[in-house]
Amino acid sequence: MRIDLHTHTRPHSPCSAIDPADLIKEARWVGLDGICVTEHQCRWSFQEIEDLARKGGIRIFQGNEITTNQGDILVFGYDKDVRGVVTIQDLRREVKEAGGLMIAAHPFRGFLLFGITQLLMSVEQACQRKVFQYVDGVEILNCKLTDPENEMAGQVAERLGLLPVAGSDAHRLDEIGRCVTIFNKEIGSEQELIEELRAGRFHTEFRR
Repeated sequence: MRIDLHTHTRPHSPCSAIDPADLIKEARWVGLDGICVTEHQCRWSFQEIEDLARKGGIRIFQGNEITTNQGDILVFGYDKDVRGVVTIQDLRREVKEAGGLMIAAHPFRGFLLFGITQLLMSVEQACQRKVFQYVDGVEILNCKLTDPENEMAGQVAERLGLLPVAGSDAHRLDEIGRCVTIFNKEIGSEQELIEELRAGRFHTEFRR
């Protein structure tokens, strides 16, 4: 099952240019079986998700992209609306109590702007970032990042034994489905999505 785990729509995410109806059409066009809406600091209502899925004929899942003092975190299985910047320690505690999952989103965005050799950042140094102490996984493919930034995320995930997931971080239609997480089985709910992620029964793909 091919799912883009990281997408944004308007007006829930003001920075996005994607209308929800167009999101579904494009997702089907590029061969996705499911899409996960991960708005910035905002969750859709259950009814909104149900209505969109019914109209679009495609599985719709929901997460949330939450801003913490250690960077942006994709959160699944946590239905609380969060406003402003929160500490990652507090978020981890609440998400864990809810049985949810946390993924470090684009953790090296901008870190390698001038090239890894000029920054002299080793994988060992990258692994020391505090964020990795509090997450279950790392977004290792994001279409907005450079190859070195994605590669560093992949190396860190492997070194630390964190789940290596992919999501396009789509804010435009042409970005939908470029980075996907491909699951070994059909997924019918957000809880099943979390279970399959935890089990590691998936692989990732980047469509250039």
